[in-house]
Amino acid sequence: MYRYKKTEKRTLKGILTIIAIMILTSILSISLYRIYEGIDINTYVDMPNSNVTAVRTIQTVDEVKEQSKQIADVVEDVTSCVVGISKIKDAGNTIFLTDSTTKLGLGTGVIVSEDGYILSNEHVTGAKYSNCYVTLEDGRSYTANVVWSDSSIDLSIAKINIKNLPYAKLGDSDNIRTGEIVYAIGNPIGYEFQRTVTSGIISAINRTVKIEEETENNSRTNANVTNKTQTTYMEDLIQTDATINPGNSGGPLINVDGNIIGITTVKITSAEGIGFAVPINIIKPIIERYQKYGKFEEAKLGVFAYDSAMIPYVDSKIDLNTGIYVAQISLDSVAAKSGLKVGDVITKIDELQLNKMCDLRSYIYTKSPGDTVKLTIFRNNKEININIELSAS
Repeated sequence: MYRYKKTEKRTLKGILTIIAIMILTSILSISLYRIYEGIDINTYVDMPNSNVTAVRTIQTVDEVKEQSKQIADVVEDVTSCVVGISKIKDAGNTIFLTDSTTKLGLGTGVIVSEDGYILSNEHVTGAKYSNCYVTLEDGRSYTANVVWSDSSIDLSIAKINIKNLPYAKLGDSDNIRTGEIVYAIGNPIGYEFQRTVTSGIISAINRTVKIEEETENNSRTNANVTNKTQTTYMEDLIQTDATINPGNSGGPLINVDGNIIGITTVKITSAEGIGFAVPINIIKPIIERYQKYGKFEEAKLGVFAYDSAMIPYVDSKIDLNTGIYVAQISLDSVAAKSGLKVGDVITKIDELQLNKMCDLRSYIYTKSPGDTVKLTIFRNNKEININIELSAS
């Protein structure tokens, strides 16, 4: 009898042990399932003897295809807003001819409003109050009036009298970074290659480019006088390795969202893969005023300055990390009359901290003639304030 009870107890204990193991196994299985269920299969890359790798590969391929399609859709939308611009009116229905682009002065522009405002380069459209000829994607051609231009940044705005146009959205060039993927759209060398799209990255920002142009000798008395070379500088440019050819000038540089971050302008011909674009934020205030009011009264200060990064190279005695160095002051400008001097460092305009010349330009573009601004100046190791009333010319 005693031996029977002992065996029974052992049997009961074994049964309970088995039940406990089964319960623990079930709990463990459920826990593992929940953990596995929460794994992102796109990030889990090492699971031998399973289908995870195959599934991940299929999903990755599908994602790449979808991303590529989205980018293509974005670029296609922007290309519908890109126009051809010429200074010579064509007899046919398009200005995209097979002739030399330099002969025609062919270039590119991009529509930035539904009522026909077009952004381009001044060297493409011509100066303010001149005319140029614009061809839309569907082949329609219009005479455009240049309503605004600035040779110092090589930008212009032209206007055609037509409504309900597709237009490209403006991005934010202050928040771009080196290494970002960008696309340039333009009309490189004629009709066959109109609206060519090239891709690349932002190679650098805030670049300064020296521009040397020969000025023609207009003297009739001395024909032997050689042409003079005029040197200017373009600052705060976006550098890109996206292919830019003659005819691309004035076209948009866009990001992956299809927003314009710059307007292509100059290319260094002595090197491959080096092109430049003017940041869109410089001209955004002007475009927004035209879109809102249909006009823009430009206020003038009459100053050209170097960015803060250039100050140590220009004057090693100035110990500043901010501000812009006044390099030129236009004669008879309000800046000259106010007592501003070459060599001054403008650290602020009103309450805006300045580090780049484009910061000053963008702020002045928000003002109207007659508005007063306060400049904070660093001169002879002292800080002074100058109040200036902006002029119309």
